[in-house]
Amino acid sequence: MSASAPQAQPESRALRAAFRVFSVIERVGNKLPAPFWLFVILAVVVIVLSAILAAAGVAAVNPANGKTVAVQSLLSREGIAMIVSSATDNYAKFPPMATIITTMLGIAIADRSGLIEAFLRNSLARVPARFATFALSLAAMFGHVAGDAAYVTLIPLGALLFRSLGRSPILGIIVAFVSISAGYDAAPILTTTDVLLSSISTAAAQTIDPAYVVTPVSNYFFALASSVIIALTITIVTETLLARRPELVADTDAEGLAADAAKEVTTVERRALRMTGILAAVLLIALVVAMVPEGSWLRGEDGGITDSPVFSGMAWLIGIFFALLGICYGRITGSIRSASDITDAMIDGFKQMAPILVLFFAIAQFLAYFKWSGIGEVLAITGAEALRGANAPSLGILLGMGVVISLLNLMITSGSAMWSLASPIFVPMLMLLGIPPETTQAMYRIADSVTNCVTPMSPYFALTLGFLQRYRASAGIGTLASFTIPLAMVVWVVWMALFCVFYLLGIPFGPGAPATL
Repeated sequence: MSASAPQAQPESRALRAAFRVFSVIERVGNKLPAPFWLFVILAVVVIVLSAILAAAGVAAVNPANGKTVAVQSLLSREGIAMIVSSATDNYAKFPPMATIITTMLGIAIADRSGLIEAFLRNSLARVPARFATFALSLAAMFGHVAGDAAYVTLIPLGALLFRSLGRSPILGIIVAFVSISAGYDAAPILTTTDVLLSSISTAAAQTIDPAYVVTPVSNYFFALASSVIIALTITIVTETLLARRPELVADTDAEGLAADAAKEVTTVERRALRMTGILAAVLLIALVVAMVPEGSWLRGEDGGITDSPVFSGMAWLIGIFFALLGICYGRITGSIRSASDITDAMIDGFKQMAPILVLFFAIAQFLAYFKWSGIGEVLAITGAEALRGANAPSLGILLGMGVVISLLNLMITSGSAMWSLASPIFVPMLMLLGIPPETTQAMYRIADSVTNCVTPMSPYFALTLGFLQRYRASAGIGTLASFTIPLAMVVWVVWMALFCVFYLLGIPFGPGAPATL
């Protein structure tokens, strides 16, 4: 399939206005300090703010258990002890750290061998270019089963995919990142997120009804429909708006991108791809077969799948999978000739991650300070109480909850942590209004997802910025935000509209999910 660089076209007045807004967002955002120093500054702000709020006696009563939650000062004896003693643990236990390193080491081998580029060129020779954006976005929806590992797998693949089509790799990065993050709680198949959210919702619901159980499939219909709608939305906004941004249309490397797209897959590469495909099939079949017996060691303690070592060790398995495929491909093509070539590939991959790992140190400290201070929990309780006092109709309260959680998600980006804070407040409160926990949880899925792609507080925002800077060294926070903000705004509106359709028409959010209590 041949591909050519996009050609500049006359733009409408509305598009020119939108592009000017994007430029303003980029310029303003890029005036912010470098991400590392931004998080250092934010950490200092949290330290000072916690002391002020603690001195003022700021607190909130959790209506779920009656306990008072007070802001703790990080300038107290206990706070300073926490800052000094926990720095190493904060960094070492930072959730994305091990996932990224483990997965990227395997992907680095596959990339160095030439497997990924050859696979994309060979596959895309049969796929119309106009479907590439939707295919990448939908792949991200399936990728949610891999959890956070989806970021480090699909974002670089998105760049390579678009580059192989003669399009800007920056656009591929944006599509992959927004599809994973803004649609994080949507998936066409069950994921660990379904298990985690439903278990937290069950605990919250049982404060009202001790026998109530929210199952992992309670939002499946909604998540399935959401994954397709979000992928379509991202595709439409990307192709009609973002892809026409002047700096992408006039990409200085456009000729090089088109030349890459025109490269033919050689006979040796085709043979290597066939053998690698066979190996991939054998590995996947072996894994499935090994998990079939109910007593398999690869199942959970109760014989489950979603709580099995396979799901908890997904990052390691993905890393090993890509490493084995890369070695197989490299041995056949000659790009990997010895064991030292394998370690060299991993070292090169690690070097590329160095800026991200430095940034993670600052992010890990900031998030630890924010959590310990209790500021986030007080904000969640206060926001919920404000909604309770609004005396609005049920749908209005649900939409208000969505707004509150979406805003809080700009600061508290861990989905499980946020739901652990919010569910004991919102679930019982809305149950008393006749709204089932499954419905409340469905609204939370939207609010917890969409703003992930616009907040620098997310470690994966920083990770994506690192990938972006490989293709545009001058890119900053504003550059990434200028792409993600318009996508997030449209996805938020469309997803909320889908929720309203389900709610107003009484469509069940999942098997066994009641419309009302």
